[in-house]
Amino acid sequence: MLNKVFIMGRLTRDPELRRTQSGTAVTSFSLAVDRDFKSQSGEKETDFIDVVAWRTTAEFVSKYFTKGRMAIVEGRLQIRDWKDKDGNNRRSAEVIADNIYFGDSKRDGAPAGDYGSSYSQPAYGAPAGGYAAPMGSSNGFAEIDEEDGDLPF
Repeated sequence: MLNKVFIMGRLTRDPELRRTQSGTAVTSFSLAVDRDFKSQSGEKETDFIDVVAWRTTAEFVSKYFTKGRMAIVEGRLQIRDWKDKDGNNRRSAEVIADNIYFGDSKRDGAPAGDYGSSYSQPAYGAPAGGYAAPMGSSNGFAEIDEEDGDLPF
Protein backbone atom coordinates (compact mmCIF):
# COMPACT_ATOMS: atom_id res chain seq x y z
CA MET A 1 0.00 0.00 0.00
CA LEU A 2 1.15 3.55 -0.67
CA ASN A 3 -0.03 6.76 0.96
CA LYS A 4 2.33 9.62 0.02
CA VAL A 5 1.33 13.25 -0.51
CA PHE A 6 3.33 16.26 -1.68
CA ILE A 7 1.66 19.68 -1.54
CA MET A 8 2.97 23.20 -1.99
CA GLY A 9 1.10 26.29 -0.94
CA ARG A 10 0.96 29.32 1.34
CA LEU A 11 0.09 29.18 5.03
CA THR A 12 -3.33 30.70 5.68
CA ARG A 13 -2.45 31.60 9.29
CA ASP A 14 0.49 31.50 11.69
CA PRO A 15 1.06 27.97 13.02
CA GLU A 16 0.39 27.62 16.74
CA LEU A 17 2.52 25.20 18.74
CA ARG A 18 0.63 23.12 21.31
CA ARG A 19 1.61 20.20 23.50
CA THR A 20 -0.24 16.99 24.30
CA GLN A 21 -0.71 15.97 27.95
CA SER A 22 2.47 13.90 27.63
CA GLY A 23 4.40 16.95 26.32
CA THR A 24 4.59 16.00 22.63
CA ALA A 25 4.74 19.05 20.34
CA VAL A 26 1.99 19.36 17.71
CA THR A 27 0.93 22.13 15.38
CA SER A 28 -1.79 22.35 12.78
CA PHE A 29 -2.16 24.80 9.93
CA SER A 30 -3.75 25.10 6.51
CA LEU A 31 -2.12 25.57 3.13
CA ALA A 32 -3.79 27.43 0.29
CA VAL A 33 -2.92 25.35 -2.77
CA ASP A 34 -3.78 26.68 -6.23
CA ARG A 35 -5.11 24.21 -8.77
CA ASP A 36 -3.17 23.82 -12.00
CA PHE A 37 -6.15 24.78 -14.14
CA LYS A 38 -8.81 27.45 -14.28
CA SER A 39 -12.54 26.91 -13.77
CA GLN A 40 -15.05 27.28 -16.58
CA SER A 41 -15.47 30.93 -15.56
CA GLY A 42 -11.72 31.45 -16.16
CA GLU A 43 -10.75 31.86 -12.51
CA LYS A 44 -8.08 29.92 -10.66
CA GLU A 45 -9.45 27.81 -7.84
CA THR A 46 -7.72 27.18 -4.54
CA ASP A 47 -7.93 24.25 -2.16
CA PHE A 48 -7.39 24.81 1.56
CA ILE A 49 -5.67 21.71 2.92
CA ASP A 50 -5.29 21.00 6.64
CA VAL A 51 -1.84 19.85 7.78
CA VAL A 52 -0.73 18.43 11.16
CA ALA A 53 2.94 18.28 12.19
CA TRP A 54 4.32 16.48 15.25
CA ARG A 55 7.45 16.64 17.42
CA THR A 56 10.50 18.42 15.94
CA THR A 57 8.63 19.09 12.71
CA ALA A 58 5.96 20.95 14.70
CA GLU A 59 8.60 22.98 16.53
CA PHE A 60 10.37 23.80 13.24
CA VAL A 61 7.16 25.00 11.56
CA SER A 62 6.07 27.14 14.50
CA LYS A 63 9.52 28.76 14.70
CA TYR A 64 10.25 29.51 11.03
CA PHE A 65 6.90 29.74 9.19
CA THR A 66 4.30 32.49 9.30
CA LYS A 67 1.07 33.35 7.49
CA GLY A 68 1.67 33.78 3.76
CA ARG A 69 4.94 31.84 3.69
CA MET A 70 5.29 29.21 0.96
CA ALA A 71 5.76 25.67 2.26
CA ILE A 72 6.28 22.28 0.67
CA VAL A 73 4.84 19.44 2.72
CA GLU A 74 5.66 15.76 2.30
CA GLY A 75 3.46 13.41 4.25
CA ARG A 76 0.48 11.09 4.18
CA LEU A 77 -3.26 11.62 3.87
CA GLN A 78 -5.31 10.71 6.92
CA ILE A 79 -9.10 10.56 7.19
CA ARG A 80 -10.59 11.05 10.65
CA ASP A 81 -14.15 10.30 11.74
CA TRP A 82 -15.49 12.37 14.65
CA LYS A 83 -18.73 13.61 16.22
CA ASP A 84 -19.67 17.27 16.35
CA LYS A 85 -21.25 18.95 19.38
CA ASP A 86 -24.72 17.89 18.18
CA GLY A 87 -23.68 14.24 17.95
CA ASN A 88 -23.58 14.15 14.13
CA ASN A 89 -20.96 11.98 12.46
CA ARG A 90 -18.34 14.05 10.61
CA ARG A 91 -15.28 13.21 8.52
CA SER A 92 -12.11 15.26 8.00
CA ALA A 93 -9.15 14.81 5.70
CA GLU A 94 -5.72 16.13 6.68
CA VAL A 95 -2.10 15.67 5.72
CA ILE A 96 0.19 14.33 8.45
CA ALA A 97 3.54 15.98 7.68
CA ASP A 98 6.70 13.90 7.61
CA ASN A 99 8.91 16.69 6.20
CA ILE A 100 8.37 20.39 5.57
CA TYR A 101 10.57 22.52 3.33
CA PHE A 102 10.76 26.23 2.52
CA GLY A 103 9.01 26.94 -0.78
CA ASP A 104 10.19 30.53 -1.16
CA SER A 105 13.29 32.56 -0.50
CA LYS A 106 13.99 34.70 2.55
CA ARG A 107 11.59 37.62 2.63
CA ASP A 108 12.70 41.20 3.29
CA GLY A 109 12.49 42.02 6.97
CA ALA A 110 12.30 38.37 7.97
CA PRO A 111 13.87 37.53 11.32
CA ALA A 112 17.48 36.40 11.49
CA GLY A 113 17.81 32.67 10.95
CA ASP A 114 14.88 32.64 8.49
CA TYR A 115 16.18 30.93 5.35
CA GLY A 116 14.70 30.35 1.93
CA SER A 117 14.77 27.61 -0.65
CA SER A 118 17.97 28.93 -2.26
CA TYR A 119 19.87 27.28 0.61
CA SER A 120 20.16 23.58 1.26
CA GLN A 121 17.58 23.02 3.98
CA PRO A 122 17.50 20.14 6.40
CA ALA A 123 14.36 18.06 6.27
CA TYR A 124 12.63 17.78 9.61
CA GLY A 125 10.89 14.46 9.98
CA ALA A 126 8.59 13.65 12.86
CA PRO A 127 9.41 9.92 12.83
CA ALA A 128 13.20 10.51 12.87
CA GLY A 129 12.96 12.45 16.13
CA GLY A 130 16.33 14.18 15.70
CA TYR A 131 16.92 17.91 15.56
CA ALA A 132 19.36 19.71 13.30
CA ALA A 133 19.69 23.48 13.46
CA PRO A 134 19.18 25.42 10.20
CA MET A 135 22.30 26.58 8.44
CA GLY A 136 23.59 30.01 9.36
CA SER A 137 26.10 32.33 7.73
CA SER A 138 28.96 30.01 8.70
CA ASN A 139 27.66 27.19 6.53
CA GLY A 140 31.04 26.09 5.18
CA PHE A 141 30.61 27.58 1.70
CA ALA A 142 33.07 30.14 0.32
CA GLU A 143 32.16 32.99 -2.03
CA ILE A 144 33.60 32.49 -5.53
CA ASP A 145 34.78 35.52 -7.47
CA GLU A 146 32.96 35.54 -10.82
CA GLU A 147 36.02 37.01 -12.57
CA ASP A 148 38.06 33.92 -11.63
CA GLY A 149 38.22 31.79 -14.78
CA ASP A 150 39.08 28.51 -13.02
CA LEU A 151 36.11 27.14 -11.16
CA PRO A 152 36.73 24.29 -8.72
CA PHE A 153 34.28 21.92 -10.43
